[in-house]
Parts: sequence; structure tokens; C-alpha cells
Amino acid sequence: MGVLVTGAAGFIGFHVSRRLLADGVKVVGLDNLNDYYDVGLKKNRLEILLKDENFSFVKLDLVDTQGMQELFKKASFEQVINLAAQAGVRYSLENPKAYIDSNLSGFLNILEGCRHNQVKHLIYASSSSVYGLNTRMPFSVHDNVDHPVSLYAASKKANELMAHAYSHLYNMPVTGLRFFTVYGPWGRPDMALFLFTKAILAGEPIKVFNQGVMLRDFTYVDDIVEGIIRLVPYLPEVDSDWDGASPDPGSSPAPYRLYNIGNHSPVKLLDFIAILEKELGMKAEKELLPMQPGDVQATYADVADLQSAVGFSPATPLEQGVGKFVRWYRDYYGY
Repeated sequence: MGVLVTGAAGFIGFHVSRRLLADGVKVVGLDNLNDYYDVGLKKNRLEILLKDENFSFVKLDLVDTQGMQELFKKASFEQVINLAAQAGVRYSLENPKAYIDSNLSGFLNILEGCRHNQVKHLIYASSSSVYGLNTRMPFSVHDNVDHPVSLYAASKKANELMAHAYSHLYNMPVTGLRFFTVYGPWGRPDMALFLFTKAILAGEPIKVFNQGVMLRDFTYVDDIVEGIIRLVPYLPEVDSDWDGASPDPGSSPAPYRLYNIGNHSPVKLLDFIAILEKELGMKAEKELLPMQPGDVQATYADVADLQSAVGFSPATPLEQGVGKFVRWYRDYYGY
């Protein structure tokens, strides 16, 4: 018994696992340790988790159907937090099949495992990227999201549809979480804060897309973790007032819910860079570039539903979060 955290060697999975362990929860961490980015970073995260006797690690790929079936049958998980996925918008242009394998086939194995083994609650990661071409701000879970601009976004919307179907068919309590630009210590090396920090410290130019005319709802990782932890015992219930003649995308007659987890305070990319420069004590040389395929110009989370459900909304100031990341980065890489 306990909690299965998939993607446990990943950025968010590591932080969620560490928080659960601190709360005395038994955690089984699953990861395939792929080489999408530095495997050494993933292994170092795992080393920290493995120091706790309540943590056990399983090296397994979500697409391994037999392996996943055996794991679920053997372990009898109470809850599953699925944070494993092939991430990255730009990489989905280069290697689309990786997204079908991990984010669709792999997610199906998660759903089947929960269905056949009486898992009490499945929480899974979606993404703010599902809002695609939407321009009405802030983004709300009650808005339609049918116009993705990347395969990554499409795969995350597909996850939401698949999860809803299983919730409806098998009365499975399922909660989907749309994350907004997560950052913090132990972060992903392919994300902007990590890339900018590395380049500035090396005296190299940073690539600033869309000439810097971007807005992002940067969300500190501890706020993401807090939202997840509060939602674990909060089982979604059927909405008896749901109306098929006027369907609400943010609710359901099944035990299924979606929540945004974002800082609900979008920041201009150039202002974000200025905060990073201040924390590093160095100026960045900016290479201004056009908008990249698959990108969106702005993200902004409406977190009213999350606040109503569990009394929490992210609020870590960007200066504080960036400062913590910079201190971790300097310590980890010896700058």
C-alpha cells in the first residue's frame, strides 16, 4: 500500500516524492531514466529519495504493458500521481513518436492499472499548453480547449479526454492538473530559467524568442507540490447539476475534475530576465529571435476552482523563487 509517483526522478516527481516522504507516506517511485536530458541529474535526485526507507524505486517505462500490469497487481496502490511524460514543446516537432508512446500508450497503461486494481484516486499532470490558440485571459478550466498548437499540447488534451472516459465508464475518481511554467531547484535543463542561467554564467548569449514579447505565469515548484498534496485526499465527486445541453468543460457527471495550478500573475519575459540578472549579479547578452513553432505568446492561470476546492493558490514571489533556483544552481554546479 502507498502512493505510486511516476516520473519520480523528474523535476516535479522528485519534489512531490520528497514531500510525501516528509509527511511519512510510503512512496514507490517509477521512472525510465531516459536521456531526454542529463541522466546524471535524475540519478542525483534519486539518490536523495533513496535515503528514506519509505521510498522504493522501480525502473520501468510506462509503455511496458506487462511490467505495468505486474507492478499494479503486486503493489496495491491507494493513490497514483502520474507525473511521467515526454515533455517539451519544441522536442515534439523533432520526435513526435516519443509523445505518442509515453503520453498516450503509457498513460493508457496507467488508466488500466488504476481501473483493475481499485486505486482510490488518480492524479495526473496535464499542461497549460492545452489552451493553445485561446486568447481570453486568464485561462479557465471552464473554457473550451480544442485548438492546440503543438503535438505535446494535443497529447495532454488527449490525456484529459482519456481520463474522463475512464472516470465515466468505471466510476474512477480522477483529477487532472494543468501546470503553468514550473521552475525551481532541481529543475529541467531544457527550460528557460535553466538555459538562461547556464548561458549567462558562461558568458554566452541567451535566446529570447518573439523579441521578448511574451507573458508567462511562472509557478514555483513548491506551490505545485502543495496543490498536489492537498488534492490527494480530495476525491472528485459527480456534479449533479451538470447539463449536457450546455456542457461545462471544467465539471462532469463523472467523478472527474480539472484544475489549473499557476501563480495567476503573468510576467513579461524581459522582466523575468531582469530578475535573473539581479540574482546572478550579471547582465545577459540577448539574442532576439522570432516566435517559435508551437509556442504561445501568453499564459495566465485562473485558479479559482483550486482555491475553492482546497483553499490554496500559488503565491511565491518570482524574486524569491528565482533566488532559490540560482542558489541551488551555483551550489550544484560549483559556480
